[in-house]
Amino acid sequence: MADEAQRVLIRRLDLVANLNDDDREALLRLPTTIKEVEAGVDIVSEGERVKQCCVLIDGFTHRYRHTFEGKRQIIAFHVPGDIPDLHSLHINVMDHSFAATTRSKIGFVSHEAVWSLCIARPNVAAALWLETLIDGAIFREWIVGLGRLSGKSRTAHLLCELAMRLRSVGMAPDHVYRLPLTQHELADALGLTVVTVNRVLQEFKLEGLLDRDRSRMTIKNWSTLVRIGEFDPDYLHFRVDVDMKATPPTGH
Repeated sequence: MADEAQRVLIRRLDLVANLNDDDREALLRLPTTIKEVEAGVDIVSEGERVKQCCVLIDGFTHRYRHTFEGKRQIIAFHVPGDIPDLHSLHINVMDHSFAATTRSKIGFVSHEAVWSLCIARPNVAAALWLETLIDGAIFREWIVGLGRLSGKSRTAHLLCELAMRLRSVGMAPDHVYRLPLTQHELADALGLTVVTVNRVLQEFKLEGLLDRDRSRMTIKNWSTLVRIGEFDPDYLHFRVDVDMKATPPTGH
């Protein structure tokens, strides 16, 4: 569909902002070029000058940086509907890289088109600004986790966050969702070793909290995982109730 990027973007913005019908119509007219990006390929690289923003239509992406020694730190994951590089409207030279975690479908929108939309529709401009603020809120939550939570707690927190973000876009029914992340990718996001990530996931499985079959993640005891991860979803700033705060799925 030619308008699929616009529709996932509208669905995302409706979660956090109060758009009206005219705003949605303007978003549907946003000119977008759609491309498929293979897993592991940079969509934008650190130091690159960019003139367009990306809307994740389908798949999974991440942002990352390398240390001088070549160690990777993943600093964000993104789910469909996200605009991972919206900040590039103001910062033209990327200070980190943005890559496809799995094969992903991306909608590219020129900065010029986004600026024109913001000028014509101030309500949309406010919604996009809110997106960047929420992005910062997620960064702050990750920093607290990396600095103060145990490896077990920060792993639980990340699994809860991804479950809620995917549930908000209809991709995590009954606490089941696709988690296409290797243990290396989880380790690079959590600041842990692969051995530690493997041990924590095995502990969660033995404790009956979750089950993972390849990329299929099933959270079997949501309330306990929330407690371990000290997860409070208020920092995601959803305007609508995603209905996952405390109730485990039926039958668990």
